[in-house]
Amino acid sequence: MLRRLYDWTMAKAADARAEWWLAAFAFVEASFFPIPPHPLLGLMCLAEPKKAVRFAAIATLASVCGGMLGYAIGHFVYDSVGTQMLAALGLSESFPRAACYLREYGAEIIMIKGATPIPFKLLTITAGFIAMPLGTFLAASLVSRAISFMIVGVLFRAFGAPIKAFIDKYLALATALFAAVVVAGFVAVVMLGGGAEKTNAKCEAAAVAAP
Repeated sequence: MLRRLYDWTMAKAADARAEWWLAAFAFVEASFFPIPPHPLLGLMCLAEPKKAVRFAAIATLASVCGGMLGYAIGHFVYDSVGTQMLAALGLSESFPRAACYLREYGAEIIMIKGATPIPFKLLTITAGFIAMPLGTFLAASLVSRAISFMIVGVLFRAFGAPIKAFIDKYLALATALFAAVVVAGFVAVVMLGGGAEKTNAKCEAAAVAAP
């Protein structure tokens, strides 16, 4: 299933409407789609290196807009929609930690997220759930997404072929590793701030106490 979904997504890179597909995937990935738009962005950058910054900008803006959908899901329909969505993505157990860390660090964790394996969709839904100020959420999301996509654009332009070959061959392994380091991502974020041990213990306790 994951492989078919990935192959279908990659096929859109050759479509005449590739930019629209990139925007669409970046939008839905920020709230519920399991395949990140980075591989598609990479292929498009490889095909047209001079447009790499343009493609990265499209992905950034679309992802921030998609993050607003995730925020709305967490804020307005978490009990009826959000819980099922997180369960389908295998992120239910990570939600209590995300809520705890967002309450403790706010915008900082969203901005630092660009350098961690924490799924952006988990943070967008959680931010809505805890009612983070919308302006703060949007500003932090813009910084995080710009860092994430601009880095990918540059890397694929310089080392694109080897990176794509690795993803094509080890997609399932990469996905499993991605899920396994979600919790490690939270720990990495906390260690960058003060009161790391206290906050980590508090959020781990919140995760254990969650039903």
